[in-house]
Amino acid sequence: MTELHPDLRENVRMLGELLGQSIRRYPGQDCYELIEEIRAAAKADRRQESGSGQRLVNLLGKLRDDELLPVTRAFNQFLNLANLAEQYHGIRRKRGHQSDLMVESLGEVFDRLKTGGVSPEELHQRVADLRIEFVLTAHPTEVARRTLIMKYDEMSDCLAQLDHDDLMPAESDEIACRLSQLVTEAWHTDEIRHERPTAVDEAKWGFAVIENSLWQALPQFLRSLDTSLQGATGKGLPLQASPIRIASWMGGDRDGNPNVTHKVTRKVFLLGRWMAADLYLRDIQALRAELSMWQASDELKKVAGDSREPYRHVLAELRERLIKTRDWAEASVNGDPADAAGILFENEDFTGPLELCYRSLVACGLETIANGPLLDTIRRAHTFGLPLIRLDIRQEASRHAEAVAEMVDYLGLGDYLSWSEQERQAFLVRELQGRRPMVPRNWEPSEPVREVLATCEVVAQQTPQALGSYVISMASKPSDVLSVILLLRESGMKYPMRVVPLFETLDDLRGAPDSMAALYEVEWYREYCQGRQEVMIGYSDSSKDAGQLMAAWAQYQAQEKLTHVASQYGVHLTLFHGRGGTVGRGGGPANRAILSQPPGSVNGSFRITEQGEMIRFKFGLPRLAVQSLTLYTTAVIEATLAPPPKPEDSWRETMDWLTERSLKAYRDVVRENPDFVPYFRQVTPEQALGKLALGSRPARRKATGGVESLRAIPWIFAWTQMRLMLPSWLGSDVALEAAARDNRLPVLREMMQGWPFFRTYVDMLEMVLAKADLRIASYYEQTLLDDDRLKTLGESLRARLQGCIQRLLELKEQKDLLEDEPVFAHSMRVRNPYTDPLHYLQAELLKRDRESEGKGEVPELVERALKVTMAGIAAGMRNTG
Repeated sequence: MTELHPDLRENVRMLGELLGQSIRRYPGQDCYELIEEIRAAAKADRRQESGSGQRLVNLLGKLRDDELLPVTRAFNQFLNLANLAEQYHGIRRKRGHQSDLMVESLGEVFDRLKTGGVSPEELHQRVADLRIEFVLTAHPTEVARRTLIMKYDEMSDCLAQLDHDDLMPAESDEIACRLSQLVTEAWHTDEIRHERPTAVDEAKWGFAVIENSLWQALPQFLRSLDTSLQGATGKGLPLQASPIRIASWMGGDRDGNPNVTHKVTRKVFLLGRWMAADLYLRDIQALRAELSMWQASDELKKVAGDSREPYRHVLAELRERLIKTRDWAEASVNGDPADAAGILFENEDFTGPLELCYRSLVACGLETIANGPLLDTIRRAHTFGLPLIRLDIRQEASRHAEAVAEMVDYLGLGDYLSWSEQERQAFLVRELQGRRPMVPRNWEPSEPVREVLATCEVVAQQTPQALGSYVISMASKPSDVLSVILLLRESGMKYPMRVVPLFETLDDLRGAPDSMAALYEVEWYREYCQGRQEVMIGYSDSSKDAGQLMAAWAQYQAQEKLTHVASQYGVHLTLFHGRGGTVGRGGGPANRAILSQPPGSVNGSFRITEQGEMIRFKFGLPRLAVQSLTLYTTAVIEATLAPPPKPEDSWRETMDWLTERSLKAYRDVVRENPDFVPYFRQVTPEQALGKLALGSRPARRKATGGVESLRAIPWIFAWTQMRLMLPSWLGSDVALEAAARDNRLPVLREMMQGWPFFRTYVDMLEMVLAKADLRIASYYEQTLLDDDRLKTLGESLRARLQGCIQRLLELKEQKDLLEDEPVFAHSMRVRNPYTDPLHYLQAELLKRDRESEGKGEVPELVERALKVTMAGIAAGMRNTG
């Protein structure tokens, strides 16, 4: 059995002991002894392979109300500290500690590509033109509070300091003392957010990720990329290259979120400019201290005049303009009339003087100085720009159609919504080709349409660098795209913004290639998009709609066909992957996912959402962010220059055969079984999730509605909490069973061997099955279900889960799950004695919560403890949804 790395195990032990010391000092007798007794019982129950968990259940059943909270908090806190230790260990690996999770270096990948026949010229060109964009979405789906995350980050710093071999005893004691203080502070800090964050709060979260991590990480990563590229091709990264971009949906995503208005979006744009000015101001002040040289090129002397310190002269002017820009943005946020004279608005106003200083230093033979902090600031300026972050706007297609319909009706031109798609297209193209404004001056639209138009006006006032994509959810036809372009133009838009259809459901994915072909047929549109198109693939909703196996295959086929259609029309396609952090939402190891995309679909450009806790796990610390950027970049470059082979026709037929069965099996349960929704509502904490103030967006798209209206995050979250993990395997169980009966397992093994897409799918399925737990799922049913029909459904689902595990082991020819991932398997085993008590407590608390609600009032201690169990289980499973 593989153990944790000794250093990681030592850190987990040390943090656990410090937590124990904090708990011992907790007001209330015998709290520590009680927690230790529960932990020992959980370990003992896990050692009994067919144990009932009765000892643990009996202990937890005797807890008084005043003991519920400290017990749940203790196990939650330990799981967060274990996550922190693992996250730090991930960075430590970069410093000589061996592990199976080592990230391959840029240089190693470049060498492998060259060995495989890629010329240095092509490699350099591809890297120079690279476009990888990370889109941060609704950060507070993260369960942990920001105040705790900041404490955890400082704990990581303490672990890093303790790793030094040359510490004096007094220094070591001081660091250990600080670590102890931080653990104690965390223990005495309420871990549950009691007020739901606003959309502006979410946006500030995104800015904090840049300020605290990416601001340092990005130039560090680009320096590494530059060095590796120089070594592999003899040429470094061009000065103005920006292979990495950061965008955000926070404050721009209004799909199903009434809290995101045009006023919110305007405020977020301004806050971004304020933060950018403040960050650049720190850079410029540091550069003024550095660049005290007097040698300068004639080009710089023309600007600086007879100044003895020409670089400082130029930078002083930039500093003054940044101060003005920051003051202007702050005044604008507060609604005060602000003087915009002299502010920095266009990126070139900022990058121009910096690049002038750079050229001058190089011309004077001072390349060493030019390639220091000045180059880092130039890299930041080209990546983040003056807006700091590129804001995406997302809105549902029907909202735009309604806005156009009201205009058309007011002008007496007919009933737009009743027109055919051809009639709509003809009308929209005619208006787009014309020059007269369509919106009448005195027109009074309805409130929903007024909001759509006001949003378009806010967007039209921004510079191109401030804007990401305008994403249209539930898009299905060309008029959905053309109507947005028309509304933007009517609002004063002067340049073409990327307008991106999002194909989410199974039917949408299947229809996407024809929809895009019809759009490319519109000559006016082909000129508008200038040979570049972005299309978003939705993973979450397609999985909820069709089951994970069918959704994965539909996504793969849609990407293949979309890539083919775009190439037919001479359009460069960028696929925007709307993945979540979990397997049920398209998540999983990023490099494997990218390298398993259809050949040709990753063509030097890649866009992906990063949500919730995954932002912290990937980008929360600077060194972690460098590692993640390296991993994504190597995968995108490799998928571009050495794509996987096309699947064999027989493999495609097998996938069609499998998914036909998985789709029916999934929908028979989720859509057709009348007992399914009551079972889901009663056996999972889905109804209680609203108590967690996770984000500004409601859990449902509509206030009333069934599972179909539930968002993908709470859908996944609820099943993860009670460990049935149903969305990630339901349907696959029947498909694998049928494949075994039909003697198709040899073909599936061949597909795993030769087709990265299928191998990745099987590996992800194995990972999620390893997180499932039949005993815990059964306990939730025993505790929370009274109806025998619902119990029967639960028994059947657990039997299917067990069957899925057996078939997967048979397919992979293994005795146990995760034989190829021993470190991950051991990590799960380490967590179980801490997650088990939280599960058993949660089931009991849900029962008490529901009984109390029936009587009219839920005791505060019960509700708080229930919230902590949800946060703790999410930490233990390493995902919320």
